[in-house]
Amino acid sequence: WGGWGRGDGHGADGGHATGSPVAGSGEGIQNPSRQRLNVVVTTSIIEDLARAVAGGLLDIHGIVKPGDDPHVYEAVPLDTVRIEAADVVLFNGYNLEANLLPLIMACPAKTRRFPVGESVVALPSEEKGSTVPDPHVWNDARNAVSIARAIADAFAECDPLMRHVYLENAKLLTDELLSLDSWIRKSIQSIPAKQRLLVTTHDAFQYYAKAYGLTIPGTLIGINTEEQPSAKTMLNLIADIRRVRPAAVFFERTVSPLLIKAVAEEASVKLCDESLYSDSVGPKGSGAETYSEMMVY
Repeated sequence: WGGWGRGDGHGADGGHATGSPVAGSGEGIQNPSRQRLNVVVTTSIIEDLARAVAGGLLDIHGIVKPGDDPHVYEAVPLDTVRIEAADVVLFNGYNLEANLLPLIMACPAKTRRFPVGESVVALPSEEKGSTVPDPHVWNDARNAVSIARAIADAFAECDPLMRHVYLENAKLLTDELLSLDSWIRKSIQSIPAKQRLLVTTHDAFQYYAKAYGLTIPGTLIGINTEEQPSAKTMLNLIADIRRVRPAAVFFERTVSPLLIKAVAEEASVKLCDESLYSDSVGPKGSGAETYSEMMVY
C-alpha cells in the first residue's frame, strides 16, 4: 500500500476502509413497504463505488467484469435480461460504454437511468479528428467523490426510506477518497519534477495527470481502445519518448501490451514490469480489487 493509511474496517460489500456502512441500523430496513431494488451497473469501477454506498441494502449486478474493457465490451444475452429487469441502471456516460448504450436507452419506462460519470465536467479529447468528452473521469480521486455522491443521490431518489443510509455511506466513502487523493498527491510530489512523466498505451490518464501534476508526452492510441495506431503515430511517440526520456513506459491491464512494448524497445526505454489499471478494477487476488486499491496499485 506504499504508506497509504487504510484502516482495518471493511464495508459490507465493497472492502472499503472507512468503517462499515450503516446498513444495519434504521427503521426502514424491515419496513414491508420498502422494495429491495434491483440495480445494474456497467463498469467494475462504478460497481465498487455503488456497493460501498449501498451497504448491502440493494441487489447490485455488474455487467463489465473486473479486468474487462468497457470500451469494447459486447453485451451477452444475460446482460439484456438484467438491464430489462432492472429498477436502476448506473452507467458512466460520455460514451464510455458505447456498445451497451442502445440497451440502456431502450430499457423499460420503469427503469431509472443515471449516467453518474457525467456528474463530472469532462475534459475535451480528440477522437477520429473530432473533439469529444474524455470519459475517464474516475482517474482523479476527487472526481470519484462526485461520482459517489451522484450514486448516493440516485439511490436516495429511488429508495427514499433509506436515504439517510446512502448519504451516510457516501460520506464515509468520501472520507476514504479524499484520503486517497492526499496520498496520491504526496506520492507524486516525492518524484523529481523533471521525472513526472507518464507514457501509456491509451489516453486514459488525462484527469490523473491534470490533478496530480504529471506530463503526458504522448500515448499510443486515443481515448478509445478500439483505435489502431498508425505507423506515423508510433513513430511520433517513439520520437517524443526519445526527446523526454521517461524512466519507464507503462502498459495497461485491459489493452494488449504488444505495440507499446515495441515502441519502448525502439525508443530504448524500459517497459515497466507492473501494468496499470485504467478502465477496470482488478480481479480477486490482484491487490487492486476496489477503486481505491486500483488507484494505489
